Order: sequence, then C-alpha cells, then structure tokens
Amino acid sequence: MREALEEFLIVLAYSTKTQLAVLFGFVFFVVTMAAGHYFAAEVQIPGMYSSLADVIREKISHRYDKVAWACLISFSLLAIKFYRKDRKRIFGF
Repeated sequence: MREALEEFLIVLAYSTKTQLAVLFGFVFFVVTMAAGHYFAAEVQIPGMYSSLADVIREKISHRYDKVAWACLISFSLLAIKFYRKDRKRIFGF
C-alpha cells in the first residue's frame, strides 16, 4: 500500500498537466457555484408576478449547480487521463 501511495505522489509531483486539471476543476467549480448563487439572488420581479421569483431563483440555482458539477467531473476525468499518460511515461508501464 505504501508503494502505491509513493507512486501516486511521485507521478502527481512530476505531472504538471494533472496538477493544473485538478486546480482548474476546483476553481471552476467554486467560481460557477458562487456566480450561480449571486445571479439567483439578484432576480427580482416587481408587481403581481413577484411570487414567481422564488421559482425562477430555484431554476437558475439548479442549472448553475449542474454546470459546476459538470466542470468538476470533466476536469477530474481529464486529470485521470493525464495521470495515466504520465504514469506510463515516468515508470515505463
């Protein structure tokens, strides 16, 4: 088990692409979630349709949540792809 952890950390240390994919995944996830909550909170409908604002806020927030999770998952898959490629390159598997 210790050898597997060492191998993982060595590949992660030498793989800049993997590091960037993980970093961008977290950054885009957090930024998209923050933007979604900000834009959903700014929805205001005056007049007799003001009761619809809550429903619209929920829809906007839900869509931004989906996009944020899609960014995180896609960057995670990209990081796995880069990790496998660099593992083969470093250890010659």
